[in-house]
Amino acid sequence: MAQLVPVETFDLVIFGGTGDLAMRKLLPALYHRDGDGQITPDSRIIAASRGELGRDEYLALVEEALRSNLADGEFDEATWRTFATRIHYAQADATEHDQWGQLVELLNGVADRVRVAYLATAPSLFGTIAQGLSQNQLITDASRIVLEKPLGRDLESAREINEAIGKCFAEHQIYRIDHYLGKETVQNLLALRFGNSLFEPLWRRSAIDNVQITVAEDLGVGGRVEFYDRVGALRDMVQNHLMQLVCLFAMEPPSSLDQNAVRDEKIKVLRSLKPISPAEVGTCTVRGRYTSGAIDDETVPGYIEELAGADSSTETFVAIKVEIENWRWSGVPFYIRTGKRLNRKHSEIVVQFQDVPHSIFPEQQFNVKPNMLRIRLQPDEGVQLSIMAKEPGPGGFDLRPVALDLSFAETFGVRYPDAYERLLMEVLRGNPALFMRRDEVEAAWEWVDGIIASWETSKQKVESYVAGTWGPSSSSLLLDRDGRAWNQED
Repeated sequence: MAQLVPVETFDLVIFGGTGDLAMRKLLPALYHRDGDGQITPDSRIIAASRGELGRDEYLALVEEALRSNLADGEFDEATWRTFATRIHYAQADATEHDQWGQLVELLNGVADRVRVAYLATAPSLFGTIAQGLSQNQLITDASRIVLEKPLGRDLESAREINEAIGKCFAEHQIYRIDHYLGKETVQNLLALRFGNSLFEPLWRRSAIDNVQITVAEDLGVGGRVEFYDRVGALRDMVQNHLMQLVCLFAMEPPSSLDQNAVRDEKIKVLRSLKPISPAEVGTCTVRGRYTSGAIDDETVPGYIEELAGADSSTETFVAIKVEIENWRWSGVPFYIRTGKRLNRKHSEIVVQFQDVPHSIFPEQQFNVKPNMLRIRLQPDEGVQLSIMAKEPGPGGFDLRPVALDLSFAETFGVRYPDAYERLLMEVLRGNPALFMRRDEVEAAWEWVDGIIASWETSKQKVESYVAGTWGPSSSSLLLDRDGRAWNQED
């Protein structure tokens, strides 16, 4: 593992400090970074929430959350005692700016250190919290603000949030987070493409037949059902996570790893996406919603049952044929899909290369399959390249595909850090390369808004799929029309 260097002394204020994101992701991530020596002794983690809690009460909540959310054997009493000294609590209602006295008192007199406001709240509060920080004179030259996704629900609301934040913070101080960009395998896309001369000549329309991106979850919406019903899979997953994967995969080589060099190339991909018109939306997109079924031999309810029977047109699954209209990718379809209550938790990018131009192996005797590059994002992060090889033995000449398989966990033999661990450290270091720029967010929303408008115009229905499957049958038809199929390992 690369040498771990402590970050500069900081104050990190987590708005929504008693919420699910803080307890389940942010505090465990910071606990690990502190345990590895990356947090200086005088740095502070300040939870801000409207609840009236004493510090000891809050620490009890954090300890319980860590014990519940850390993997077996990761909670250590000595590490916790040290970590607990960093944690503070301040009562601060996001909408009552004149009652932030506890937070102001904690932050007064330390304006020279890095100060981060992490908004682990509903997006509707982003602008309000930024205004509160400004009104209470808590924004310094060393301040940064982190915005969780989803950033709005459409282009108009995203622009409103960006405008409100932009009145208080400069663009270089704003970190729009997408936790997929913190995954080691996602970052390894850059290493794979630009650190190896082997792949770059093949990373184009002349060698690749199609690209498939799957982000599948076996969980349902659970306690988020009311929030999710206002959002759906397209807004919740495609506009951010999947679009970022498409951008990193398809972008042109940046001149360097400089934040703007990378993000300049990503925005070019977003601006090259072919809009999906009402006439095309029925053949280029699929909407689905899960019904009751079984996952790991356990019966699970359908979405409408979780919604207590209320009527809904929200999709929990979406598949899209994406086309990029530029010289590198013209004619190469990107098939993307994401959904809840699918067969298993599974995220990957599969690159199918073109068939050999002329096969010397008779079709009736040999089954020569195209090469596949499988980039696994979760759960077993790694890279697998499938090639054709002769089966050993003197009995004849038989071919079968074999895999050159790299598992990152096995190769590097270390605990794989959670995406939030890396992203939090990047914020504290002041490196925004792994975060979305304003124009990226708005360009992605513009394309997604076009699909939503086309769905409404064409009145495209939401199809049912049984929980524990890979989605609606029309998802397979989406590729079948092009003579292709999903390359999934069942």
